[in-house]
Amino acid sequence: MKGRLITLEGGEGAGKSTLLEGLCSYLRLHAIEPLLTREPGGTALGEGVRALVLDPALREMCAESELLLMFAARAQLVREKLRPALDAGQWVLCDRFTDASFAYQGGGRGQPPERIAELERWAADALQPDLTLLLDLPVGTGRQRAAGRGHAADRIEREADGFFERIRAAYLERAAQQPQRFCVLDARQTPDQVLAAAMRALQPLLEEGTT
Repeated sequence: MKGRLITLEGGEGAGKSTLLEGLCSYLRLHAIEPLLTREPGGTALGEGVRALVLDPALREMCAESELLLMFAARAQLVREKLRPALDAGQWVLCDRFTDASFAYQGGGRGQPPERIAELERWAADALQPDLTLLLDLPVGTGRQRAAGRGHAADRIEREADGFFERIRAAYLERAAQQPQRFCVLDARQTPDQVLAAAMRALQPLLEEGTT
């Protein structure tokens, strides 16, 4: 079976972690044991970068540093985990990938998209997902959900609403530009409804694997 890269994207509180668990169980019903990973993270280097990027004490981190840190973690993840898994025919479920940089560092921080695209070609080895599930949610709803988790807000979560509005707009723009890859899910629905929609989006890839 051909390896597949499925990425989950969305703003704060969109429900990516819950959907990831549901999709993992669904794939196992089809005798597929996926590799689960996240960004930033997924490797020892990536988890170290994650701690830096989310550290509230580093509030003076500039946008350029944040962007380069994200791609440093991504470069390691692609070469250490993603490429080997895909080459071996394994499916990968990844909580965020390069689209997150176009949304967060691009839309949110104002970094030029051409700069991010060049880093995508070089640092991320031009790797593209087979399917991107975008959980779309109004910013206010997402922030209420995130606040209900009961943990202290990290450096990103402490940003103002305008930051997250720009992120949401950037995500939706990416989805409109690449409709063949993106599936936009209404994250206002129940987790079961979101999972059902995601499973429908996965079906063509599963059917390709049996032909």
